[in-house]
Amino acid sequence: MLLLLTASALVTGCSPTVKIEASDKPIVINMNIKIDHEIRIKVDRELDTLLDSKKGLF
Repeated sequence: MLLLLTASALVTGCSPTVKIEASDKPIVINMNIKIDHEIRIKVDRELDTLLDSKKGLF
């Protein structure tokens, strides 16, 4: 019986604790985003000549 009480006291004494505290400073998210893009289109010679021959197509 004494062994059981000692074991239970040791197990409860070793339980980990986790503390969560809120910060007193606000969270700041800086989102300076610059997006540059370049689009390249490669066209066959046949399609290129077709587009050149029909000027009013686009």
